[in-house]
Amino acid sequence: MFRRELTWSDFDKKANRFANLLLTRGCKKGDKVAILLMNSIEWLPIYFGILKAGAIAVPLNYRYTAEEIKYCLDKADCTMLAFGPEFVGRMEEICDKIPKIGHMFYVGEDCPSFADSYDHMIGFCSSHAPHMPLTDDDDAAIYYSSGTTGFPKAILHAHRALMHAALTEQNHHGQTHEDVFLCIPPLYHTGAKMHWFGSFLVGGKAVLLKGTKPEWILKAASDERCTIVWLLVPWAQDILDAIERGDVKLSDYKLDQWRLMHIGAQPVPPSLIRRWLSVFPHHDYDTNYGLSESIGPGCVHLGLGNIDKVGAIGKAGFGWTVKIVDEKGEPVARGDVGELCVKGPGVMKCYYKDEESTNEVLKGEWLFTGDMAMEDEDGFIFLVDRKKDVIITGGENLYPVQIEDFIRRHEAVKDVAVIGLPHPRLGEIAAAIVEVKPGFILTEEQLNEFCTGMPRYKRPRRIIFADVPRNPTGKIEKPKLRSIYCGESLVAQQIEK
Repeated sequence: MFRRELTWSDFDKKANRFANLLLTRGCKKGDKVAILLMNSIEWLPIYFGILKAGAIAVPLNYRYTAEEIKYCLDKADCTMLAFGPEFVGRMEEICDKIPKIGHMFYVGEDCPSFADSYDHMIGFCSSHAPHMPLTDDDDAAIYYSSGTTGFPKAILHAHRALMHAALTEQNHHGQTHEDVFLCIPPLYHTGAKMHWFGSFLVGGKAVLLKGTKPEWILKAASDERCTIVWLLVPWAQDILDAIERGDVKLSDYKLDQWRLMHIGAQPVPPSLIRRWLSVFPHHDYDTNYGLSESIGPGCVHLGLGNIDKVGAIGKAGFGWTVKIVDEKGEPVARGDVGELCVKGPGVMKCYYKDEESTNEVLKGEWLFTGDMAMEDEDGFIFLVDRKKDVIITGGENLYPVQIEDFIRRHEAVKDVAVIGLPHPRLGEIAAAIVEVKPGFILTEEQLNEFCTGMPRYKRPRRIIFADVPRNPTGKIEKPKLRSIYCGESLVAQQIEK
């Protein structure tokens, strides 16, 4: 296993060097600097270097296509970009189409001709922090999300939100300087990075792991003496399945120090947590709810010790207030379903350059999440459904319209609707209901082959040939499709088990 280590002192110096590099290249307070990197030891110093320079950090999803990268760079008005070797091909496609980008810094060996070498240039920069006055209200970062249309929205956060993420997480899970946080999810997410912010606040060690195989996670937790591990549902299930099959033996690892396992990003099956605690009975457990618009996790959390309420997302997090409202914005009675709204220092400032979308979800200090929820007699909140049609598979968002638009390009496809079906490991999978044109023949194998033109994670996992119902206004009746096929999917899961 390849391993690199960075002290806090070196971390700070690297961040300062990158901040000074940006400033020597004309970066001004409020400029936007994008990050397009796989998880690496350079990622976080680059992120904090951007903040130290007074610029706005814009992390990009490493799964974006070249055109999606271009769209997001343009949308956020980015003027600089740090990118890694995995993205050279994609950047070559668009480097002549992004005139706003004045400087590109390449993080790796064999620097391409259209970029500057980060490793070479940073060595000439001062390791002292630049004198850049910043306030809590100054803009700090733009994170990308998206609605059901699939067009990414640029979510603008202030420094206050980032700081509150650290305070909230540290309050919830009590990190100390001695804790070691195992960070596995992509750093472009608000998710795990904001959870780690609780350790960052007290100088707790972080371990970045590339890969999600059960034996890798357990070995990293063992070798690095990790005390806190944040997992997605599929990874937790994979670990338990590997243990049950005998593929990994817990006796091979030193895990007594592991004190907390927590999960977020998607609904958590209560059966999974019962299984987990039967294998790791000494673990504390928590689940966390949040959105990129609320600086990621923590605005609602289950709370340590509330195992009897597994299945709920919990109560308002530290510094947060929540309410559930009807269509008129009035609070609903306990037990009734309404839209979940949150208020606190971590709420976004706006969708950057999108006043209409901002006004749809920000009403005063309240963020309307688009999630339907209910509160039980003990004040614990349960998610019921989502207003949006976004499919969450393994913690990643899939946008049905994007998949539908691609499949419609096939000459034999008359109509298509993509919905999420329940899945025991991934939470949901994308299913495409495909209506074939009269006189055409289309097989599942042919359509799967056609879908290889999409990134792997966007391809539907199930294809169903059937009519696509639409209402009188022409909209696809997805609730009807879900009522038909989600039930079938659950039956199929039970049969598979």
